Amino acid sequence: MPMPFIPDASTLLQFAIATFIIAITPGPDMTLFVGRALSEGRTAGFACMAGAMSGIVVHTTLVAVGLSALIVASPQAFLALKIGGAGYLVWLAWQAIWKGSAFSPDTTKRAPRSLFKNWATGLGINLMNPKIILFFMTFLPQFVSAHDPNAPGKLFFLGLSFIVLSLPVTAPMVIAADKFAGLLRKSPRITRIVDYVFAGVFSAFAVKILTAQAR
Repeated sequence: MPMPFIPDASTLLQFAIATFIIAITPGPDMTLFVGRALSEGRTAGFACMAGAMSGIVVHTTLVAVGLSALIVASPQAFLALKIGGAGYLVWLAWQAIWKGSAFSPDTTKRAPRSLFKNWATGLGINLMNPKIILFFMTFLPQFVSAHDPNAPGKLFFLGLSFIVLSLPVTAPMVIAADKFAGLLRKSPRITRIVDYVFAGVFSAFAVKILTAQAR
């Protein structure tokens, strides 16, 4: 029996590809995971990762509930949000090409913090980053329709899927933190390739949403 909150296979594939690109792109969260693993050990890195993933659950819940209310109140406003989201995706693509990825993990050896403190640090980095809030508000809606009665469930499903799909990418980075950080430092070309792939994927999503709404 099909579950109404699960998007179709094509949507899931597109979402998985986008999530993979996001997961391998260096950013504040990745810098924290890898840096803490280098300075305090893998357990600390995983604790920070768990905190950040907890933050994603919070963001997903807020987006699903908030956008659900927006869909009920005004499908036109939801459409405007999606179009605005397309513009934001283009801006992210431009940032990736123009400024590149910032990756400078803290490698200074420190006395290990408690697991809770590391978890709280990861949670705080995630929740207090306004770009993540804006990102989820513009990224997730690209994969649902304003007229879909199951949109709230699909938004929540995709948000949780983002965590599941990210783990196979981010976890090995923490396990091999020293090698991963060294690779990015010694091979900036690899980081630039990731930047260009990131920009290409998000530009494609922006074009997709704009052309779809023009029909």
